[in-house]
This record gives sequence, structure tokens and C-alpha cells, in this order.
Amino acid sequence: MMTSKKQKFGLSAVSLAITLALSGSFISPQAMAEEEDAAVKNEGVEKIAVVGSRAAPRSIGDSPVPIDIISSDDLKKNGSTDMIDMLVTSVPSFNSRAQPISDAATLVRPVNLRGLPSDSTLVLVNGKRRHRAAVIAFQGGGINDGAQGPDISVIPGSALKQVEVLRDGAAAQYGSDAIAGVMNFVLKDNSDGGSITVTQGEYYEGDGATTTVEGDVGLPLTDNGFVNLSFQYKNADATSRSVQRPDAANLAEQGNTAINDPAQVWGNPEINDDYSVFINSGLDINANMHAYAFGNLSSRDAVGGFYYRYPQNRSNVYSNDDGQNLLVGAVNGVQSTCAAVPIPKNADGSDGNVLDTDAYKAMVADPNCFAMNQIFPGGYTPQFTGTIEDMSFFAGVKGDIGEWNYDFSAGTGSNKASFGLKNSLNPSLGLDTPTDFDTGAYEQVETTVNLDFSRFITIGGIEDISFASGFEWRNESFEISQGDEASWIAGPYANQGFNIGAHGFKGFGPESAGKNSRHNIGIYTDLEAYLSDDWLVGLALRYEDFSTFGDTLNYKLTLQYSATDELSFRASHSTGFRAPTVGQENVVNTQTSIIDGELIQTFIAPPTDPLAAFYGGEVLKPEESTSYALGAVYEYESFFLTVDYYNIGVEGRIAQSSKIDVEAKDYDALRAAGVEFPELIQGVSYYTNDFDTTTQGIDIVASYDAEILSGNAKFSLAYGWTDTSVDKYDPETTDEGKVRRLEDGIPAHRATLTWAQSWDQLSMSLRGNYFGEYYATHADDTSDWGSEMADAAVTIDLEVSYELFDGLTLAVGANNLFDQKAQKLKDGTLGELGGVYYESGPFDYNGGFYYGRVNYRF
Repeated sequence: MMTSKKQKFGLSAVSLAITLALSGSFISPQAMAEEEDAAVKNEGVEKIAVVGSRAAPRSIGDSPVPIDIISSDDLKKNGSTDMIDMLVTSVPSFNSRAQPISDAATLVRPVNLRGLPSDSTLVLVNGKRRHRAAVIAFQGGGINDGAQGPDISVIPGSALKQVEVLRDGAAAQYGSDAIAGVMNFVLKDNSDGGSITVTQGEYYEGDGATTTVEGDVGLPLTDNGFVNLSFQYKNADATSRSVQRPDAANLAEQGNTAINDPAQVWGNPEINDDYSVFINSGLDINANMHAYAFGNLSSRDAVGGFYYRYPQNRSNVYSNDDGQNLLVGAVNGVQSTCAAVPIPKNADGSDGNVLDTDAYKAMVADPNCFAMNQIFPGGYTPQFTGTIEDMSFFAGVKGDIGEWNYDFSAGTGSNKASFGLKNSLNPSLGLDTPTDFDTGAYEQVETTVNLDFSRFITIGGIEDISFASGFEWRNESFEISQGDEASWIAGPYANQGFNIGAHGFKGFGPESAGKNSRHNIGIYTDLEAYLSDDWLVGLALRYEDFSTFGDTLNYKLTLQYSATDELSFRASHSTGFRAPTVGQENVVNTQTSIIDGELIQTFIAPPTDPLAAFYGGEVLKPEESTSYALGAVYEYESFFLTVDYYNIGVEGRIAQSSKIDVEAKDYDALRAAGVEFPELIQGVSYYTNDFDTTTQGIDIVASYDAEILSGNAKFSLAYGWTDTSVDKYDPETTDEGKVRRLEDGIPAHRATLTWAQSWDQLSMSLRGNYFGEYYATHADDTSDWGSEMADAAVTIDLEVSYELFDGLTLAVGANNLFDQKAQKLKDGTLGELGGVYYESGPFDYNGGFYYGRVNYRF
């Protein structure tokens, strides 16, 4: 018989909660609770004592790896109802950056855990793998360029019981994507009661008004089950942090009356009809069997801005000689029959108004000639539109047969992103072009089947060894749907130098449309046991076999030593991998970015496409990682502290390459390879296993409870230091600017200090957020012109709530209370593209946001 220390932690707290809940041998939260209850009856074992909240993030002290648990109530102590915003201030080393002009990335905000891209963190719902978003972050702020992670913003806080964040590599338990860690969203499981909440807020600038209505209700499912329904509905106005561009202002001064002010908007997209419905249910069939099912249906529409197309020099639209002459098309196909239209220049070198020149008026009068100015005389700023549709459904049965616990489940999930453009044109169609386009869609579909077993075994003199094993089959597909013909076709004027397809986001043509899929199987085994009263060890092995690139075997070792009742040390070592997504292997897109202040259109091709292959594209291979972690946990009375160091090396990281120029000397060879109109492609980018990195850091989580000011107070600190170095890269496909963004694009130092105070009916949450220096870029421009090291900053969040009577609570608050401004663009860049701030910062560039909230619980 072992001592009480082992009895306290050995069965429920570690073997079940850690190995099963946040490792590959997952049994759902209900099953875990049943196991804990059984353990209490059999051996008097204590359950896990959860320490912490969203306002004061805490880690589980009895775990050999760092875990944070954030409750649903604490998640909501924030003006934003976006799940990403809720988590940024709750979890050490968790970051997100909103970018106002980022193509499809504006629809699905990428996130980072421990300095790695969003698809290096595995996301679970009720312990089951969450499907990816269809959107790929082509402009992901450097670190997320090309990432394809799940869209966690569709998960409303009203649906959640809690969020569990494992900050440690777990690919050896769960398989692909868990290099940085695991996030498990646990849905509410109430059989009665519920709540409804209305939140209204806007930015100090008077824009971005957001209204959210959310709620949940628990219902009984006979006497032995539950159905919990949750919903959220939200609308958000667009924001603008813009100034008029000097080129547009100059043309307006020269008499061009078609110029908008501002010509280009930097700000958040407009979000309409953003709704999400979640259902979670469970039923005890008998004493040894429990059935469960959960799923969601979500949708939202978004409209965001693109870059302004200046009406006298935009390449392949308005001019093909850097704005010296207007690009004039000939209806009869012979451009020499149309006289050149010079663009006038003022004495200071600035443009005059070509619309007022005799040459332009004569060209317009000639029915054989045309210029795109006739459609958009003041230039144009395309509007990017998107509709995200998301659904999932999982069902399963679990229970026990003798000493064995089992969990069998199957589920499917899909995410579809439909794209469109407004206020644009297909120049190759001439004056017959439409100005609104349906450019096509991406759709990601995943189907998963799991069979898990677990029990306690005895080997030699070691009792109560937690043993778990299981099997997973998964199928993943990525489909591209064709857009309107006008959005992709090479019109009759393509051979006269006019751009092909909807300008800004070329539609998907028949050569791009299609569906690609793959499947894989995974087999894992977990062992965890106390070797003595003070030493806990764990071992995990997982074998995966993919239909595309082959197989992989990974392992994980964990160790915990309890030095005293108050102090313990923990360590882990693991290998891992991240498989290239089917989307990364097959995606097609056209991306507009800024290099040295100039708009550059880049074609994103599959790595095996003739265009990409010509410039070095190859079949993608999985990333491989090696992780080490070492930490300590100290807990004494109401004081709690964890310190964890981690080191993650990743080889062959998959990312979008830097832009590769398509040069005139290559045109003939590209045509021979099957590339159509290579002279109209300025650059190409593709996915590649391009570089190796080492990311290390320290996470510190501390909390202290006290009674002060005649109430209960909780003080907490969450600090993260993250350092990434690029150890190896190919300068042909990864430029130095991208390397710098990878290394310095997020602050090396992040900290959150929280004071949560509560009295009988009144409560307050005051939070300070520190963001260290970081490398700021404007519109992904890493040249000296458009980038610099940004200063550290501090923002303050405050919320005060009052319970009027039982069940009804009113709250008011502000995020960024003192309106801390984002890093302002440096002299020479400020206003050049219509922006005021670097949009790539770690906190909201829109400034302060105030809100009010009414919550009723029943």
C-alpha cells in the first residue's frame, strides 16, 4: 500500500485528468468525472482543485505539464465577445494580431501559442479534434503566413463550461498539429437553468459599434440526461483609422472629382449576421453506458477593404510604363490605331489630371479606343466580401466493461469560405467588365472516428499504472469551387497588357477548381505511474500513417518530482510533427501586397504546379519537432506560482514562400511549361518546407487570494517570454524581411497583471497588459520604408458589475481604458498609403473600446 500522497494525486488528478483529458487517451469530461467519482468511492482520492480564472489565469499545480483552465464566467469579463480576444489576456504566450487589409485572413484571425503559427496548436471541442478553417492566412503577419488553423472565433462564450489549455507539445498523444500545445473547449452540460446576455459597445472614435445577444438553456433528457443549447448573434460596424492618401489628395486638387476621401480605409471589416448555435447532449443508457452528441451551426458575412488603385499608374490596369502614359486598349485588337495618352506632370513632378487633357478626351471620343478610367475615373478600392459557414456534429458512446473504460465516437466538421469582390473590375474584359464578382469558395471537410480504451494495471510492484490506448481514422478534404466566369477569364484584351481576372482577388477558374483529399490512421499508447510517493513518470507513443506522404512515430516522456508538500518540479521531452494540410498542398490564389510602397500582385500556386515547380516548388513533407520543458510549481495556502521553461525546435517548417519575381527572360520557358500569360504575373509564391527554427521561452503564472477592502480579492500575474531564432532558411524563397518577422514579429515579453475584487453584489476587474518591443511592419512591407522596431506599450482594462437582484447583473467596462495608441507610422510613411498606425501590433490598433452588458441567469 502506498502513502496518502500517492492516493491523493495518483488516480484522479494525474492519471485521469492529465493523461486522459489533455493527452491522447482522452475520455470526455463526463467520463472523467465518473472515473473520479469511482476513485473517490474506492480509495478516497481527492478531485483536482482548479485554481484560477480568466481574469487571473492559473495552471493546475498537480500536472507534469503546464495547463491553464479558464471558466466561462471569467472569459466574459471583456468587452469583446470574440473568443480570440477573450483568450489573449488569459493565457501566457498566446497572441493574436488583427490586420485590416489581409485578404481572407481578415475573416479568420490567426493565433499563436508559444511563438508558433496557428496550425501548430491542436484545437479540441469536448476532447474531439476540431476541423480546420477553409481560409488560409496568406497574409498572416509573418509568423502565420500560410497557416491553416481552426476558426475558434465561431465558438461563443455562452456555450462554454471552461477552456483547458495545455502549453506543451502533445503530438505523441493527439497526432498532427499539437507542436505548441492543445486547447480544449468544454461545452456546458447543464440539464436546467440558463442565461441570456446583451452586450453593446463601440470604440472611443465613435465607430465599430458592436451588438451581441447570446444565451444558453439546459433541458433534461428524460431523468438520466441533458440537452444544453447555446447561441450567439452579433453585428459589428466597420472601423477606419485612415487619412487621405497624398496621391489621391493631389488628384482631387487637380480637379478629379471622382476621388473618395479617404480613398482607402484601414480598419476592421464590417460583420453582419454573425450567428452560432451549439448543442451538447448526454444520456445515461444504463449504469455502464453513456451516449453523447454535440455540434454546431455557424455563419457570418464580412466586408473589408483592399488597397487603393491609383487611376494613372496602376500596372496592367491604368498604365504599363510606371505612369508615363495611360494604358489604352484597342477594340479592333490593334493598339497602334489608338494614339498614346501622356499623363501630365506638374512642375514638382506630381501628376496632373489626365482626364482634362485633350489626348484623353480624343481617346474617349474614338469608339475604337478605351481606358479603364472610363469606368473608375478616380481609381478604385476593391471591397473584399466573404461568407463563412461552419458546422460540426460528433456522437459517441462510452462506458466500462469490467475494468476497461471505452469511448467510441465519430464525427464530421466542415468550414466553407465563399469569396467575392465589389468595386473592382477584370481589365482584360475592357469596358464590358462587371464591377462585382463571385470569385469562388474554399471548403474544408474532415471526418474522424476514434476508439479509446483505458484502465489501471499493475506491473511488478508498481500498482495503479494508468494505461490507455486507442485508434483514430481521419479523412480530410479541401475543395475549390469555381467563381463567375468574369472573375477569372482572360478576356480579349489580355494580350494588350491588361490584367486577367477580378483585380485584387482573381476568381478561381476551371483549372483551379476541384477537390483533393487524404486519409490517415493513428495508433497510440499512454502509460503513467508513480514509481514512489514522490516520482511520477509518463510515456506516450503514437504511430501515424498518411495516404500522401507516409508514416511517422513520435514519443513523449513526462516527469514530476514532489520535493515537499508545497514544491514540485516537472519536466517533459517529446517529438512531434505537423502534416502539411491538403489546402496548403493544393490552394490557388492571387495576393496583393506592398513592397517598398508599391502594390505587387503575386500568384499563389500549388508547390507542384508548373509555375511553382519552375521556381523550385516540391512536394511538401511534414514538419518535425523536438521539445524540452522544465518547470516548478509552488503552492502555499492562498499563494500559487508556476514557472516553466520550454524549447521547441522545428525542422522543415511549412510556410508560404516570399514573393519570387517572374522575369521576362523566363517567359518562353514558362509558356512551354503550360503557364498562360506569364507576362501578366509579377510574382509567384508557393508552400514549401523552407526553414528551421528554435523557439524558447518562459511562462510564469502566479496568484494570491486575500481579504481586503471588506471583500475578497484575487491578484494574479501571467508573464511570457518568447524568443524565436531562424536557424536555417533558403534565401531563394525566404527573404531577410520574413526572417525578421519570424524572429521579432511578436513581443518577446508579454505580461498581464489582474486585480479582481468582489463584495456582496458589486465586483470589479482591473487588468494591466504589457506588450514589449516588437518588429512592426506596414502592410507586410519589411523594407526600411515600411517597418521598424515598435515601442513597448501598456493597456488597462476595467470592468465593474453590480447584481441588481438575484439573477440580473449589469456591467460596464472598457478595454484599453486610457486609449493607448498603436505604434504610429514613421515619418515618410505616415499617410503615404492612407494609414496612421502599424496594423501589425499585438493589441487593437483601433484604440479604446467601451461597453455595457446586461446578464440574466435563470
